Amino acid sequence: MVSSEMTPEQKLAQCNSRVQYFTESEQFDACIQETVRLVALSRLVYGDGHLKQAQAYAKLAKAYLKFKGWAAQANEHASRAHSLLPLSVPSSTPQEERVARLSCLLSTHQTQGGAALLLGTESFFNKAEGILGELQELRGVNPEESTKTEFDISTNLSRVYQRQGRSAEALAQCQKALELQEEMGEAGSTCSIHRDMAAIEQARGSLDKAIEHLLQAHAIALSQSPEGVEGAHVAHSLALAYSSAAEPHHNDSAARYFEESLRVYRSVAGPEDATVLTVLDDYCRFLLQTGHQERSVALQRESLALKRSAFGDLSAEVAETLQLIGGVEMTQGQMKRAHKTMSKCLEVQIALFGPRHKKTRATQRTVNMLSQVPEISAVHRREGNLQTRPPFCAVVPSPTAKGINTNMSDP
Repeated sequence: MVSSEMTPEQKLAQCNSRVQYFTESEQFDACIQETVRLVALSRLVYGDGHLKQAQAYAKLAKAYLKFKGWAAQANEHASRAHSLLPLSVPSSTPQEERVARLSCLLSTHQTQGGAALLLGTESFFNKAEGILGELQELRGVNPEESTKTEFDISTNLSRVYQRQGRSAEALAQCQKALELQEEMGEAGSTCSIHRDMAAIEQARGSLDKAIEHLLQAHAIALSQSPEGVEGAHVAHSLALAYSSAAEPHHNDSAARYFEESLRVYRSVAGPEDATVLTVLDDYCRFLLQTGHQERSVALQRESLALKRSAFGDLSAEVAETLQLIGGVEMTQGQMKRAHKTMSKCLEVQIALFGPRHKKTRATQRTVNMLSQVPEISAVHRREGNLQTRPPFCAVVPSPTAKGINTNMSDP
């Protein structure tokens, strides 16, 4: 606890230490709370417009983005830090101060770039790249930190270019990130870079190249953790890529990777996990696409109870599963079962979307069509007759109706 007898300067120094401690110990909420206090103390000690206050705002912005993913708050505080810094630094400014200002600017641009990615606005990473170059010229950043910052900028720039449809530039930034990763001697992010490259290649129609990158990512993930979630994620991506290929010989590979992904996800997260059920749905669609209807419906029926448990009886996931099962039952000529399944689907959709929603209306038309099938309409007619038939007592006369004597003591 900060002592009330400490001077503002001492409180500020202690606050800086606490921010560092909470960051390293991953106490993120406490870190943000302490960084808010750091902003206030910086203003108290140094006054408005001082570099120290800008640095405090830059730290707060970075914390909001990194620890919470709150892009709007991060952008607001980074903009505040940027407004406290001069647009240009005179050459007469001492080098130490120039380095400090440029470092703060670099941090704000990186944060604003990350926030821009989440908010869908333009990126600041190009500006950050230019500032890093100035810092390198001034030798204001050590080689290790410089390489790490270059790596962060490259990976984020690749995503910016990918969003803008500039695939060649996006791939060039990914390649640069791979080289920087090798330079740092770390393999931690290599898998995700290959996944990014696969997404870029697939988006521009180069499925074979996308699969090559995914296979590299898969090998890296398995080498790091044979039964890890990262490997399962890449296996799912591989399964989807192979299943979208036109060549039938890829179907065996797609099925193998679907099954691998499901096995690992189930062992790590359990059968009711949302990711497991998503992969299972993708696998079932693939099975339908390749003519394995029985297997697909069997898996969907097994998953129905899990989806009800995970998402609730009245959920879109349950409705979609009932619709898929009902559709296959129709194609197999099982009209009674299909009518029952689609009627259940309709009940869920009415509760979820209301009777006027396009999904509900489409299912209602299917149910109406199935109701006209002779074997189903005959059942409905019999049920209708039973409902309109008079009660048993109305057609069988009571014993006293014709003067029948029911007194057993009479002769």
